[in-house]
Amino acid sequence: MDVNTVVSLVKEGLGIRTSVRDGFITAIVEGVIKELEDEKGLAIDMANPYHLLFVCDYATWRYQSRDSGKHMPRHLQFRLHNLMIHVGGKT
Repeated sequence: MDVNTVVSLVKEGLGIRTSVRDGFITAIVEGVIKELEDEKGLAIDMANPYHLLFVCDYATWRYQSRDSGKHMPRHLQFRLHNLMIHVGGKT
């Protein structure tokens, strides 16, 4: 799993061109991956484009909603549930 690729994609999606926030975004990405693997029991394969984009979208939402009490958007909930059903603990 290549965290740097995810960080680059998150930055592109947010329109961030400098490296000032890289440490913060990297921590969010690593936290998202760890949460999905440890808490949700998913075997994330970063070579799978579906998994890669889900991690990017989830990390982007985490970055954008860090100071708000908003719930996870339905599209992310739907995709997370699909991952949990279809991927589960497969390796």
